[in-house]
Amino acid sequence: MKPSVDDFREIVTDLQRVREAGVRVFGSDSHRFKMKPVLSKSEVRAFEAKHKIMLPEDYRLFLLHVGRGGAGPAYGLFNLGEMDSYREFSPWKEGDGFVGELAAAFPHEKPWNDLSGRPSSELAETDEDEYFRLQEQFERRYFQPTNGAIPICHLGCALRQWLVVSGKEAGHVWNDNTADYTGFEPASEVGLRRVTFFQWYRRWLDDAVAILVRSA
Repeated sequence: MKPSVDDFREIVTDLQRVREAGVRVFGSDSHRFKMKPVLSKSEVRAFEAKHKIMLPEDYRLFLLHVGRGGAGPAYGLFNLGEMDSYREFSPWKEGDGFVGELAAAFPHEKPWNDLSGRPSSELAETDEDEYFRLQEQFERRYFQPTNGAIPICHLGCALRQWLVVSGKEAGHVWNDNTADYTGFEPASEVGLRRVTFFQWYRRWLDDAVAILVRSA
């Protein structure tokens, strides 16, 4: 069942409840359960037109009725069109070497972690120059720009989550663990092999509300 506008209004109410109660969860010190202002329909349409995509409907409703970014899983939800940059946030540009072409299909349909060509640590001990040559070659292939998805939050240490906007996985959230050389995998919840943006966000907020209920 697709979420309705009322479901997103309930998110606004629940965020206010946990904020006023002083609930703390991982990462909440950075956002304090506060949201940035919502976007207008024209702003959302302009983003979609610029990148030649349609955002997943639940994420679109979130931007229009909850906020453009702020409170959310891990260290918070990125503003639309932004991502982490050291300790700050900054706009990303399509084709900047990190975010690929949004209108192109997201490349994965199952967990991916192709480590072929990665040199062994033993090689570094016997031939350091060759090790670094092969490592650079491997990283050029492994760390490709991600097509068909936008970064939506980070968990620290360059570990991020993406919302797929193009291809067969459109509408699903994926984990990007490439910084740990463990690849990409779909985000999941108990009983769900894939999660939509709404399911991902609602589960995080439900956990925060549960802390509030237990402390009442």
